[in-house]
Amino acid sequence: MKNEPRFSIVTCTWNSAATLGDTLASLQGQTWRDFEHIFVDGGSRDGTLDMLAAYDADKRILHDVGGGISRAMNRGIEAARGDIVAHLHADDYYANPDVLAQVAQTFDASAAAWVVGKIQVLREGRLLPPYPQRPFSYAAYAAGEAAIPHPAVFVRREWFGRVGGFDPRLRYAMDIDLWLRLAAATPPVQLDATLAVFREHAGSISTRNKLRAREEEFRVRKRHAHRAPLAFAVYCMRYLKRMHGVRRASVIPG
Repeated sequence: MKNEPRFSIVTCTWNSAATLGDTLASLQGQTWRDFEHIFVDGGSRDGTLDMLAAYDADKRILHDVGGGISRAMNRGIEAARGDIVAHLHADDYYANPDVLAQVAQTFDASAAAWVVGKIQVLREGRLLPPYPQRPFSYAAYAAGEAAIPHPAVFVRREWFGRVGGFDPRLRYAMDIDLWLRLAAATPPVQLDATLAVFREHAGSISTRNKLRAREEEFRVRKRHAHRAPLAFAVYCMRYLKRMHGVRRASVIPG
């Protein structure tokens, strides 16, 4: 029987050929080789599946998985055999060849339940400076004053069994919901390193999506408000200010 890998990297794909190459290359270049790569494909019709067929790695491909991104990510977790699970979407990639080695060392040194690093945003072909990382506290995260960037999160698989997976009813704030549940049980260990690059594109930052995402995020944070009511009150003030700005930006002049 094959030994279980240390890492299970889950990548959700759907007609992702334009960006998937960077994702695959960032895994192929890792100095830490003890990982499996699980692909959850939503029925790609471009060259995505051909790229995956040619990808030389310990891989598994789950075909024609529908029902939204939360369900796809959960399917990846269910299929995972590794001790540590990470989700790296098909338009993101790891920042350097030592990411998995750094994360493994952090888990070994801290006995952490989950590890969080920093990301950089790739916008119009230009890498922006790494997002700052403030010391984590549940209150700061509940107030929206601290960020947990999804591509730079690594979680011990057993903890999904304890707190649950991604809520399939959510389209935008499923990660915030899960991190609030997980952080209420155990805080993350922060790694002061840039672990992933998030590719920002027009479809992900449209005003319409921003409005819907902010509204869903509010409902999610309200769901968890009983754990940190003062922090939620701070978030409400931030929410009103941000929504005012988003709505103003959505008004077409003249």
